[in-house]
Amino acid sequence: MKQKALYYFVFALSLIGCSPTVSDIYITADKEAYKNGELVFVSINEAMGAVAQLRKESNKNTLTLHLMEGEYRISAPIRITAELGPLNLKGEGDGRSVVKGSKLLNPKWEKYNDHIWMAQLQKEDSFDQLFVNGQKQILARYPNYDENGGHWQGHAEDAIAPERVKTWSNPKGAFVHAMHNGEWGGFHYVSTGVDENGELQLSGGYQNNRPSKMHAKYRMVENVFEELDAPGEWFLDGDNKLFYWPAEGTDFESVLVEGVQQKHLLEIVGSEENPVRDIEISGIRFEHAQRTFMEKYEQLLRSDWTIYRGAALFIEGTQNVKIKNCELTNLGGNAILASNFNRELSIADNHIHDCGASGISFVGSPEAVRSPSFQYEEFVPLAEMDTVAGPKSNKYPSNSIAENNLIYRIGRVEKQTAGVQIAMAMDITVSHNSIYDVPRAGINIGDGTWGGHIIEYNDVFNTVLESGDHGAFNSWGRDRFWHPNRETLNEIVAANPEMPKWDAIHTTVIRNNRFRCDHGWDIDLDDGSSNYHIYNNLCLNGGIKLREGFYRTVENNIMINNGFHPHVWFRNSGDVFKHNIVFTEHKDIRLQDWGKEVDYNLFPDVETLTTTQKKGVDTNSIFGDALFVDAKLGNYTVKEESPAFKIGFKNIAMDSFGVTNTKLKSLAKTPTIPTMFFGDSSEKDAVIGWLGAQIKSIATMAERSASGLNKTAGALILAIEPQTVIGNSPLQVGDVIISAEGDEINTVADLMKTYQNNNWKGKLNLTIFRNQKEKQISLTTKK
Repeated sequence: MKQKALYYFVFALSLIGCSPTVSDIYITADKEAYKNGELVFVSINEAMGAVAQLRKESNKNTLTLHLMEGEYRISAPIRITAELGPLNLKGEGDGRSVVKGSKLLNPKWEKYNDHIWMAQLQKEDSFDQLFVNGQKQILARYPNYDENGGHWQGHAEDAIAPERVKTWSNPKGAFVHAMHNGEWGGFHYVSTGVDENGELQLSGGYQNNRPSKMHAKYRMVENVFEELDAPGEWFLDGDNKLFYWPAEGTDFESVLVEGVQQKHLLEIVGSEENPVRDIEISGIRFEHAQRTFMEKYEQLLRSDWTIYRGAALFIEGTQNVKIKNCELTNLGGNAILASNFNRELSIADNHIHDCGASGISFVGSPEAVRSPSFQYEEFVPLAEMDTVAGPKSNKYPSNSIAENNLIYRIGRVEKQTAGVQIAMAMDITVSHNSIYDVPRAGINIGDGTWGGHIIEYNDVFNTVLESGDHGAFNSWGRDRFWHPNRETLNEIVAANPEMPKWDAIHTTVIRNNRFRCDHGWDIDLDDGSSNYHIYNNLCLNGGIKLREGFYRTVENNIMINNGFHPHVWFRNSGDVFKHNIVFTEHKDIRLQDWGKEVDYNLFPDVETLTTTQKKGVDTNSIFGDALFVDAKLGNYTVKEESPAFKIGFKNIAMDSFGVTNTKLKSLAKTPTIPTMFFGDSSEKDAVIGWLGAQIKSIATMAERSASGLNKTAGALILAIEPQTVIGNSPLQVGDVIISAEGDEINTVADLMKTYQNNNWKGKLNLTIFRNQKEKQISLTTKK
């Protein structure tokens, strides 16, 4: 068979010299295939060699490499350089053309004990992830994998306790994953041994730009032989012996075993001076790339991020490159990363899921940033600062788009990740993507350099599932103007009012999106985020937060069950909040000033409006039922007679969120539509689900009497599902919640208001009534 493959290769090369106008090259996994008179190769690398030869022979046509149906295992990344374009690498779509970074293994199994089998592998067969019959297996870990187990699908406070460590015969090489102490992303370590106190000696922890100690609870350890104690788990020792506990019914005679060996699958790499031009990658399923959490990481300015500058598809130094209609799955790290100089890059209609880190990343170089700072406490003194506005060079992505991508179940290993990440970039459009089931933000912008981004028509939900103090959309803006000392920052900007726009030179627009975050804010503009226009967004749960920053206009948004969270504003911020439909009073924290204008908003009732007006804002705002067409089905179009029109509100299209690609739309989930708690349209007596419990307001004398209450008030717990947030808490069926964070709870709406205001903290202090007595409980709001 090798001789026949070599024959095809030599024969195809012989055709090149007499085919100066050739445009199509075929790659087949079927070595028996042959197309008379056409160039046919049996590997992608051979076909790339043919492309290089054609270019040397002055063939300037757009060459199309047809990747025929089949699996193509690569032993090195496919590499496309400037001299190979223009070029199309085209698969057959629907998962029929597959590029894999794994090796097909042929282990000779023998019984190790009652449950575990063992096979001696060759040195060249080492790998970091194991797939059996196409399913990812679990590297031996504690605690055991539980899809509904929260952080890392299972975590434990005693994961690396000395009492546990002493049961391990060889702790060296164990991986430790732990959340930041503030739940701001995570850290990853490898054990180098044990100290005299029986505690692991660890190397790593550089994967987060906000140093802290490990979270006391959210920890997981893996790659320990003694923790191989459940079906589906495996361990590879230093001698390349593979130990595996197979699922019941596994047939070792026919089983397909694959070990992942490649960090990158495709690299399109040029430079600003000599970019790779006019490349299209389409119709290919990319699968099996290594985990990269222990690779070298770079700081991304003063955001909370560091990042491995690499991905399954790595793109750098390009112009007019398209990645479309591809599937990227079962990847250990980032899926797609556009690094440094890239222009007119289009990433569209892709299905990205089950990846260890981020989905799509646009990340420029600090070399393009004037007077960069790299950690929270750093600041370049004004006397030494470059005061020219804008980038210093072109070493950043710009004029590029991520649209119509379905992205979910990313960040399976790394938690400081996003469905779409933007840092040190300009004019990036993120449009019509559906992003959900992510541990942190769905879309993240790490800094203000250099703005001009358009975030539109995205559907982003089930976010911040394994972290805290964050949003479905999140941004930071710790740019040149920003100083960690609040008073110093205020003085700097008062003296230099245009300074916030030195880096955020263009306005970033967030419009026509649907966001839902149940563990933070729907839109979270954090430290310093400046020069934003936010309008026509539907926020289903967490409201909108603007922390210290400048020149933000927020208008014509709907914030179901929540409202506006202005935090730590400075004098003369220039901020505007108007023409919005809100359901709670403004939740201001440490404001020095209310900005340029906060007015003409619609509140649900007179009490909420009056409470807000006492803050000195919203003089012309009104209250009333918004009169949504069908809130239960998620249609928040307001009717013609709605009072919202009196404050200048304009209806928002409710049918344009998320992917529009027909195939991807059929696969995509949509967010759960919330029960409304406030206003005349609220369902005050409804039984609602909350953190795994069914609750309702105490509304009748019978309910009051049964609970022994002295008034008809409180939130009654009717039922609790096991293995949920409340199922794992001290709360019991029949408890009545009468206070939360010091707020009196008379109805479920009261509870939800307090919960919305505090759930980003990850806990809620409750007073309950049980057995005729009050009892204090601290409820952790995440698993």
